[in-house]
Amino acid sequence: MSRLKRLLIVCLAIAFASQAHAQPAVGEVRVRAVDDSGTPVTADGVLEGQATSVRRAFQTDAARAVVVPALPFGIYRLQLTRAGFAAYSTIIDVRSEIPINHSAALGLAPLQATVNVSAASETLLDPYRPSAVTYLGGETLRDRPVAAPGRSMIELISMQPGWLLEANGILHARGSEYQVQYVVDGIPLRDNRSPAFAQSFGIEAFESMTIRTAGYPAEFGGKAGGVIEVSTVRDAREGIHGGATVEAGSHSAVAGSGAVNVARAGTSAGVDLEGMTTDRYLDPPTEGNFTNRGRGAGVAARVERSWTDAGRTRLYAYARTTRFQVPNEAVQEEAGQVQERTTSERLVQISHQQVLSPRALLRLSAMARDTGAELTSNARSTPIRVSQDRGFREGHVNGSLALHRGRHEFKFGGEATFTPIREAFAFALVTRILDGARVVDDDVPDAFVFKARADRSEQAVYLQDLIRLGPATVSAGLRYDRYHLKVAESALSPRVSASWFLEPAAVVIHGSYDRIFETQPVENLLLGSSDVVDALGGEGRQLGLRPSRGHFFEAGLSRAWADRWRVDANVFTRRLQNMTDDELLLNTGVSFPVAFSTAVVTGFEAKVELSRWGRVGGWLAYSLSKGTGSLPLTGGLFLGDDIEEQLGSREEFPLSQDQRHTLRARVRVEASARAWLAAGTRFDSGLPVEIDGDEEPNEDLLIRQYGRAVFDRVDFDRGRVKPSFTVDLSAGLKLTERERGGLTVQVDVVNLTNRLNVINFAGLFSGTAVAPGRGAAIRLRAEF
Repeated sequence: MSRLKRLLIVCLAIAFASQAHAQPAVGEVRVRAVDDSGTPVTADGVLEGQATSVRRAFQTDAARAVVVPALPFGIYRLQLTRAGFAAYSTIIDVRSEIPINHSAALGLAPLQATVNVSAASETLLDPYRPSAVTYLGGETLRDRPVAAPGRSMIELISMQPGWLLEANGILHARGSEYQVQYVVDGIPLRDNRSPAFAQSFGIEAFESMTIRTAGYPAEFGGKAGGVIEVSTVRDAREGIHGGATVEAGSHSAVAGSGAVNVARAGTSAGVDLEGMTTDRYLDPPTEGNFTNRGRGAGVAARVERSWTDAGRTRLYAYARTTRFQVPNEAVQEEAGQVQERTTSERLVQISHQQVLSPRALLRLSAMARDTGAELTSNARSTPIRVSQDRGFREGHVNGSLALHRGRHEFKFGGEATFTPIREAFAFALVTRILDGARVVDDDVPDAFVFKARADRSEQAVYLQDLIRLGPATVSAGLRYDRYHLKVAESALSPRVSASWFLEPAAVVIHGSYDRIFETQPVENLLLGSSDVVDALGGEGRQLGLRPSRGHFFEAGLSRAWADRWRVDANVFTRRLQNMTDDELLLNTGVSFPVAFSTAVVTGFEAKVELSRWGRVGGWLAYSLSKGTGSLPLTGGLFLGDDIEEQLGSREEFPLSQDQRHTLRARVRVEASARAWLAAGTRFDSGLPVEIDGDEEPNEDLLIRQYGRAVFDRVDFDRGRVKPSFTVDLSAGLKLTERERGGLTVQVDVVNLTNRLNVINFAGLFSGTAVAPGRGAAIRLRAEF
């Protein structure tokens, strides 16, 4: 590619700059209430969509229209009430990013609505959604079961079809390894957000989540295993509002958060604080839960200013730090090993939205962040003493132009991301033999030091169109990506999804195709991209790491009946080339990206939801999945004398996320107007097991490391962890209830039967993780 073409691509990415995943498919409604003379009045309002799990309460203002932002595309019921006036109710179809201005006339003869009003009487089913999407609303986030500190959001996502957790809260979507991204208020975060790798999110600061595993609009790229769009709280109510939450539970876990928001005359500002401490931060490899303390704190601030009805600017920033120990295995505990990690992150984001005309909306955003992680080991660490200091700084700009024209919702945009990466890693060998078993080869050096820096850059431009054709809805788009880190690659990715609404049967049939271009994970990427084989014993090979490419297919349907039930079912196939995985460096606990030739993941997912039947609501979700990878190896750092054999092999193997059956369920009962009870269950059929270096496992050493009970939870004949099962209970009570808030308490019991469940059992000194036993927690929330 010529220099001129490269310059043109970068200029387009900055000029149109819309991060390829950053501007989510959300709109906003601006509501003004008037009396029968047309005079603006105040009224209490609720905008609710059952299909999107969104419920926003607000109060209209006689001076200006109230803005209800960040609404996922869908159908909503708007209700307004005011003393002395008839109740107002209508359906609003939010299908464009361009704001909808709605004037509601209160009285006996309301004025004709000025928005697209659907004839549908309910919002349980979205007849115009072109692909499967999962929404988690404010009530779900607020009344979530108490989770381990730093895992509330991760646990909620793992309850959805197609998602599962490996050790230490690592999320996987439909068999993808690390290819999950979060989009926070339109800005993508593509690094691993599990507790062991990076800062967790403060879930109390979020008001909704949108979860995608297929049917991606062209604006989404980079990481496409799963996309999780998050909207932070935007409380525009006049005056001072806020709340505080305190949790306490088993393993000396204590967590707290607080938020204050002030709004006046078109300007709002808020501050969030959070902190936690626990004696069980990661999933330990033994029942003993050795050396597993963790503590963390964070602060976030936001300011939003509406300059006019057409323009709005928002500034958001946070800083978080977490310090935790790495859990020991039994032999490491006997030796006195102590390993500690520190992760920190600082971020600042600014965005502006400008309505250019009734048919055009411009969005611009920029973000800068600094993320770092350190690992230290004491002198008694065994078999290897390691240290690490890695991190990156990221600059990101994006913007988009949305246009409405007839049946079409056009969107044009691009993004540019620049990431300087630094890595420093070292180890010193302590012993090669444990209990008579060799755990480190003779050719591995006694010490190793690695330092490197490099710049990674990504640019993208896209265009897409959402088309309404009677009962049919089509989303079509085209995306161009360019990536550079030691290798330079580019890709053109078409995306298309479509649905058909069978109104008499209340059924929506949909299908999608996504061409995918996925970049490598940033964690220890420079180590995995460097040829250090000679420095690590001379046995092995380094292969250049390149982005993955794939084809994702999905077909499914949604059906609603009796105004209570909704069923969503999907079948999918994912075909990937240069599939990303991870590899452990010796026995250090430090992993880095690798790649193998191809992978195919196929599956079926279904979810049945009961919106409300009297006082009862709930859901049941099931996933059936099969993931198969194929050699040869195609990228990364590989150590050992068997590398040449693997380079020539065409062997097939189950992916590390190849869990065939996953079941989740939850039932909630409103015992009274102020109290509720809930029960949930989880079943996992078990992940694959691989014992490095031995066709037959060294039973004595494995039992010494992890304990007999953990060892017995592995079926070595099947090559899988035995199935896990838990039952959880929750109860909530409104202690006080006021017009501007109140006090609530929630009590949770997890793993009621105290069953020993093993998540992973993948090899010596790595990959083994034990799920929590029986535990209890209490949460107290105050709002004002």
